[in-house]
Amino acid sequence: MNLNLAEVAKLQPDYLGFIFYDKSPRAFEEQKIPDLGLTQKVGVFVNASLDFVLEKIKKYQLDVVQLHGEETPEYCMKLHLAQANTIENALSEVEVWKVFSIKDAFDFSQLRAYEPHVDKFLFDTKGKEKGGNGYTFDWEVLKDYNSQKPFILSGGIGLEEVEKVKTILKTDLPIHALDVNSKFEDKPGLKNIEKLEEFIAQLR
Repeated sequence: MNLNLAEVAKLQPDYLGFIFYDKSPRAFEEQKIPDLGLTQKVGVFVNASLDFVLEKIKKYQLDVVQLHGEETPEYCMKLHLAQANTIENALSEVEVWKVFSIKDAFDFSQLRAYEPHVDKFLFDTKGKEKGGNGYTFDWEVLKDYNSQKPFILSGGIGLEEVEKVKTILKTDLPIHALDVNSKFEDKPGLKNIEKLEEFIAQLR
């Protein structure tokens, strides 16, 4: 549930995430998403059926599908094909992001099978929850990233990580965006606007 969606949208982030996973305390339950201007809508799914994902794309006019479960390369391929076969609402333009969780090490070779079927990867911290664990993984692992696909850096990023973020953004890693969440919440679904404003200001 996004308790202060309008306030966050005023900050004009590139993306806003909406979680369609009923086991999450941040699960989105509203009937519609207000106009977000140029901000793109990301639907977050965990091991959902293709029909469920396609229904949410259509209902909420999602721009991106973020797959946060154990979805296979075949699933990602079928999702792209299903969109391509659906002319209504221009579903073929929806991007597919596949999430991989990292702790101390990661075998990047497993990404190869996904590369033809996803638009971007997202790396977050491996923990007991599907996202929102509140701590970062060892970003040194990313020095072994050997794909040309852009990726989103996630996992416990907060104000304490600003200098670390600035450093990694200066590397040649194809970092497309930063995903911030739990470190900027007063409670699940309620973002602290002042902290978000400070984070944006410091990065700029």
